[in-house]
Order: sequence, then C-alpha cells, then structure tokens
Amino acid sequence: MHQPEFSTKLVENEEELRAAQRLRYRVFVEELGAGGAEVDHEARLEKDRFDPFFDHLILFDHARPGAKEDQVVGVYRLLRGDQAAAAGQFYSEDEYDLSVLKASGRKLLELGRSCLDVDYRGGAAMYHLWNALAGYVLRHEVEILFGVASFHGTDLATLAQPLSMLHHNHLAPEDLRVRAQAGHYAAMDRVAPADLDRRAAMVQVPALIKAYLRLGGFVGDGAYVDHTFNTTDVCLIMDTERMNAKQKSIYTKEVTR
Repeated sequence: MHQPEFSTKLVENEEELRAAQRLRYRVFVEELGAGGAEVDHEARLEKDRFDPFFDHLILFDHARPGAKEDQVVGVYRLLRGDQAAAAGQFYSEDEYDLSVLKASGRKLLELGRSCLDVDYRGGAAMYHLWNALAGYVLRHEVEILFGVASFHGTDLATLAQPLSMLHHNHLAPEDLRVRAQAGHYAAMDRVAPADLDRRAAMVQVPALIKAYLRLGGFVGDGAYVDHTFNTTDVCLIMDTERMNAKQKSIYTKEVTR
C-alpha cells in the first residue's frame, strides 16, 4: 500500500458531506448489511434526517489515487447539546433514555457513525481521527462524550459473553448510567461473573469499543437490538473528568507513525 498523507477537517460543503455518506454506505450498508428508509441506494449514500444537524469530522488520505471524494477514508459524526436541541433530540435517544446525562448540567457530545475504509483499519488512521476529535472536545469544552457502538449481528445468545463482560466490569456509575428504552431493553448480564471467559469475551468485542474502554469508557444499562442496521448496540459514555492522566495522554497524543 502507498504511504498515506492524512489530514482531517469538518465538512464544509455538500460535496464533502456526500463523500462522508458514500464511505458510510460502503461500510454500513455494503459491508455490514445495514438498511434504513433514508438510505439512497441509487447514489450509494447512507444518510438520515440528523445529518444536517451534526458536525461531520472527515479524514482524508491525499495520497490515495482517485477523485477527491474517494480520498475520504474516515468519518465521525458529532452532535453537541445545542445542536441536539435544534434537531429535537440526540440521535441515540430512540434507543436510550439519556435523562441522567441531560439533567447533569454538563456539556455533552454525542459520537456516531464512526467508520474507516477497510484499507485503513488497524493503523494510524484512527489516531488521526481521535486527535482531531480531542481538539474538537477541547475547543467546545465538552465534558461527557457518549454514543452507541455496535456488535455485528442481532443474536443475543451469540453475544452473551461479551455483553456480560461489559455489564459486570464496565457498567457506568449511577450518575452516568443511561438505560436502554423500556420497550427495547435487552439485558446484558446474560452470563454469571463466575462463568465469564474474559479472554473469549474480549475477542468478540469490536476494536472501537475496546478503544473506548482503554480510555476509561463505561457502558449503559441494557443493549438495544437494531434490526435495521443488523447490530446489537451498547451505549458508551466517557467522562473527561474521570479520565486519568495516562488515558488522557492516549486520547490526545501526537501521531508518531
């Protein structure tokens, strides 16, 4: 593979937004089997009604052959509290009761639609996105970051070990403990602590969720089975006040490779 030339920015025009939605289509629709009423299959765009309200952080690889839109290789969707008010809700409120966060009086940022082109996973690309995200968090004085993260598939029995491991070892403290909406609540404590195989469980945990856990992230109470996206979702919460110095350095460190 070529030597990448990365840069990050927030989407500023329709062309950049379409490039982000096209990457999302490749990852979420073509690769993971997601659907949705607003997906534009003809134009190959994964989009929804929330897109106009979000900031879209995109990662370019300027050394990648092809048109500029083909050089967008990473995406993060960001929604601050003031933007959520304009949208009428946070995106994940359909899945989780966020009352405990909204009543905290602290500055919130919802993260979503995080994805990388298949050729850029496991390398430096995610660090570039996270460095840009850290800058955004500092600029907007964000105190709590949260959002749904997904396991592929909707079979809870298959996911019993990792869901139980998250529940028993990483459940959010009460002041951050969002809960899956009552009509969709799926219990995560499916295996008793004594029967957990932590190593086997961690193998099933997606890389993004592992990364949030390393940063001191917590999970909310209950999972949400999303049949439209063919996923089982958990809500991850990170409190910048609770991060220790080591975790903050991981989050904000300069890219060295």
